[in-house]
Amino acid sequence: MALSNTAFSKVMQILCLTLCSLTLLCSAFTSQDYSEALEKSILFFEGQRSGKLPSNQRLTWRADSGQSDGSSYHVDLVGGYYDAGDNVKFGLPMAFTTTLLAWSVIEFGNSMHNEIENARAAIKWSTDYLLKAATATRDTLYVQVGDPNMDHRCWERPEDMDTPRNVYKVSAQNPGSDVAAETAAALAAASIVFKDSNPSYSTKLLHTAMEVFDFADRHRGSYSDSLNSAVCPFYCSYSGYHDELLWGASWIHTASQNSTYLAYIMSNGHTLGADDDDYSFSWDDKRAGTKVLLSKGFLEKSAEELQLYKAHSDNYICSLMPGTSSFQAQYTPGGLFYKASESNLQYVTSTAFLLLTYAKYLSSNGGVATCGGSTVKAENLISQAKKQVDYVLGNNPAKMSYMVGFGERYPQHVHHRGSSLPSIHAHPDHIACSNGFQYLNSGSPNPNILVGAIVGGPDSKDNFSDDRNNYQQSEPATYINAPFVGALAFFSS
Repeated sequence: MALSNTAFSKVMQILCLTLCSLTLLCSAFTSQDYSEALEKSILFFEGQRSGKLPSNQRLTWRADSGQSDGSSYHVDLVGGYYDAGDNVKFGLPMAFTTTLLAWSVIEFGNSMHNEIENARAAIKWSTDYLLKAATATRDTLYVQVGDPNMDHRCWERPEDMDTPRNVYKVSAQNPGSDVAAETAAALAAASIVFKDSNPSYSTKLLHTAMEVFDFADRHRGSYSDSLNSAVCPFYCSYSGYHDELLWGASWIHTASQNSTYLAYIMSNGHTLGADDDDYSFSWDDKRAGTKVLLSKGFLEKSAEELQLYKAHSDNYICSLMPGTSSFQAQYTPGGLFYKASESNLQYVTSTAFLLLTYAKYLSSNGGVATCGGSTVKAENLISQAKKQVDYVLGNNPAKMSYMVGFGERYPQHVHHRGSSLPSIHAHPDHIACSNGFQYLNSGSPNPNILVGAIVGGPDSKDNFSDDRNNYQQSEPATYINAPFVGALAFFSS
């Protein structure tokens, strides 16, 4: 029998107390510390908002921007999020961010307490935009606003933007199954979040998700091939679109319990990557996340047809666990999961989230992950996730918090236009494209604190250079924060 979220929380508290009695890990941070970090991790999204800001905007150094986005193409594309430190609205990472924020609320929303409304608001800011992008024109999905090549030639506040706000779309003639299926996943996951609090909105989200998924499946192709230099090398779909089709179908199945989507998963899973073991989870590659999501059906409902996904989830989880025969992950000397030299913390936060989510699913029926001849229990996964979360928050060799505004020592020179330039309130006069570079190259700390932003993070030797020009380490991104929201919620309880 499946555990309720409340019952799960109690079980996890017992597991965590057991862990604390066995280790020194619990000395690093208190539940109040995790609660503070949770609040700040959600607040960060307000700094990334595009469009007309609401009256309850809390990061008040930001102001309205991008208010005519889409107008030259006779479509309303105002709103959504800037992905990172620039002023482009990239659809693929924005949709993935939304899916992961929604998944964070679905699994750990009961532990968010006072922050649940802010978490929902962060999701809705994106889904309102994605709904417009998906429904404005039949058999078309608008997937990007802003010419990234022109945008990156300037260092401008979003409020001052005068770079071309080109609009990019995928259609039957120029398909983009990857970005479309990810958008469907985001809308479907969000429909679960709003099912009780806003039922009519939830229904609209799920209906649109189904339509967008049908479009993605009927007109197959990668958006990288259709849009070329507008999306590459920034957010090229390196993994192709098969992973997103299976991920999108899995989320619509989860949200709707419509047997059509389970049948789709069963008949298409093998060709879409169900048999592949993949060891990272990111805006580009959804395979590990899909396996974990679908394993829930087997673990909680004994759906035998989904046992394959439990087996592959075990393979993924075991690869992360030192001491198992399947271990193959790389960790820094200080214990940080290490996948890439650029924006490595995106893999850390997504991995920590999957560890905790799988621990929850395993706990629902007393299950374990099978790693060759050994087994790994839920509490082992929680312990491994906690090491990653605590490292990000400052329990690391550098004694540096990689979340801006959290702890006594955190990055001061964040690669972020709005944060590094004087705010529009402090400097009302326009700062032109090239005039902003003096602030990029300045040694002074950012004048506007982008509270809650998690930066790219340290290298494979735990070294971090707090340098605005070192974007590989100092640039934040929405998809770094999104899964961390769920992880922090879990530990705050």
